[in-house]
Amino acid sequence: MVRLPSTRVDREHDINATMTPMIDVVFLLLIFFVWTAGTQIVEYILPSQISAQLGNQKTEISDPLPEQDFDSVVVRVRWDGSLPDWTINEQGMETIGDVASTLNSLAAINLEAPIIVHPDENVPIGFVIEVYDQAKLAGFEKVSFALNNAMP
Repeated sequence: MVRLPSTRVDREHDINATMTPMIDVVFLLLIFFVWTAGTQIVEYILPSQISAQLGNQKTEISDPLPEQDFDSVVVRVRWDGSLPDWTINEQGMETIGDVASTLNSLAAINLEAPIIVHPDENVPIGFVIEVYDQAKLAGFEKVSFALNNAMP
């Protein structure tokens, strides 16, 4: 007796035989794209000025301004025993309102200037916090406190 080959077995064998190279191709493509994606040059947003001119005209490219270092503003708070005494960069202030208006004027010029609050040891904490609050209300982000040995 001669056995006839089953058509079902042949179909499964044909399907498996055709899928194996396809999976290999997919993995090879995946490796190729992952490898080439990692070697691309990183593009950054470049500063530019868009003009309304069209065509192949020459344009002037200006370099971006370097970051500037800003002088710090030192607010000294001294205590004479009964009343506080304020100075901003060695200029005397009569009241906390004068301190607030001077800080607002400085904020209009440069908000990125660091403010350093430098109180004497015997100044009540309320007056120190009041100066800090006025600097924050003026819009300054960098407000810090000085140590007694850090500044003259």
